[in-house]
Amino acid sequence: MSIYHLSAIIFHGSRPFAILNESCVRFFSYKDMDSKKVIVRKTARHGRGVFAVKKIKKNEVIAAFDGVIYPYHYRGWNDELYNHVIQFERRRWRDSNGIARLINHSCDPNCGIHDLFKVVAMRDILPGEEITWDYEMTEDYKWRMKCTCASPLCRKSIGSYRNMPPPIREKYKGYISKWLLKKPARKSAIIKT
Repeated sequence: MSIYHLSAIIFHGSRPFAILNESCVRFFSYKDMDSKKVIVRKTARHGRGVFAVKKIKKNEVIAAFDGVIYPYHYRGWNDELYNHVIQFERRRWRDSNGIARLINHSCDPNCGIHDLFKVVAMRDILPGEEITWDYEMTEDYKWRMKCTCASPLCRKSIGSYRNMPPPIREKYKGYISKWLLKKPARKSAIIKT
């Protein structure tokens, strides 16, 4: 007995744009979304990170999650993938073809999320600063991690947007993934550590 995988290629003009199959959607990226004002290098605390090499202005796009889209039922989930994709719907996540997946978390970030997939500066960022964003700006699932950002504002545990304290949500206004703002309000389930 043969097993055939149903796949479809979507074209934009004469160029392939995406491949669809039963397990994921793979997008072809033709435009480099990574800013030329940043580099990837080793960090003292978290392996690799993204750092500014030139001044970045507030609301400037630094990177984007422009890669493969994974549904909840995808069979290839593993820790590496699970820890580097962002959620953009109730049961769908997206990876990056570039540096977005290397941007570390901070409870006092200098970046946030515009629309669903763009990592943008929340303020002017100077050369030498590490680019960071708060992972709770996109997630509403059971994922959790112990936070080691070392910020004086560190919440110690990172996970779902519903755990984000209301004053932090207000501070991040305009930099939280659109999909979370469209959801019906849920009571906060803040975990005290």
